[in-house]
Amino acid sequence: MGLLTDHRILITGVLTDDSLAFGIAKRALEEGATIALSGAGRGTSLTRRTARKLGDVGEVIELDVTDPTQIEAAAAELERRFGRLDGLVHAIGFAPQTCLGSGMFTAPFEDVALAMQISTYSLASLVGAFRPLLQKSDAFGGASVIALDFDGSRSYPQYDWMGVMKAGLESLGRYLAREVGPDKIRVNMLAAGPIRTVAAKSIPGFALFEDAWGERAPLGWDVYDSSAVADTAMAMLSPLMRATTASIVYVDGGYHAMG
Repeated sequence: MGLLTDHRILITGVLTDDSLAFGIAKRALEEGATIALSGAGRGTSLTRRTARKLGDVGEVIELDVTDPTQIEAAAAELERRFGRLDGLVHAIGFAPQTCLGSGMFTAPFEDVALAMQISTYSLASLVGAFRPLLQKSDAFGGASVIALDFDGSRSYPQYDWMGVMKAGLESLGRYLAREVGPDKIRVNMLAAGPIRTVAAKSIPGFALFEDAWGERAPLGWDVYDSSAVADTAMAMLSPLMRATTASIVYVDGGYHAMG
């Protein structure tokens, strides 16, 4: 019996097999979970192709978090498939290019607003829409929501407005945890160190992150190995961490705590 036997979990953000979400999906299946994947817009076809590498996970659910009708339809589809949700992995993030690598005075408000809606507000959108399904979880300790994070407590070179979005995501997670905790739904952030993914390649100066982590993380850090992130997600989704909510769990080799 695996850690997630009989768990029903929605995992968003699977694009390619180097994504953090893919690694989490693969491990969840190994631990006995039944999973659903979602995709958005033109990326949905890519998610479908990648889903084949995971085996039979069913049809990918279309879920554009900027479209309330798609969120509503996704909730109805998950109700039909699973009847409940024991876990939700929020691995959604996007910022227009003006928001990254150009400082804080370049991006127009409409670009910042779009980044906020997709990268931060969407967590509230999904938890709110799926709350009735998460309330039905019969997992020991209740349902678990994980949002993939990148340390929002400090400023990183080139990360610019996306750093602001991550700081907002961390704060939002605490407020959501307060609101849905009585429903036995826990909400936590998983703050991973830099991993070489397609998404990471879109961040200007990503190599600066790599160099810093390799030098300063007490445990060291391998930007090509996301297995520790996936393993930590298994614990967070499982009853092992049933009394943990409103928390940021760092999987970064200890870099975040160094001076």
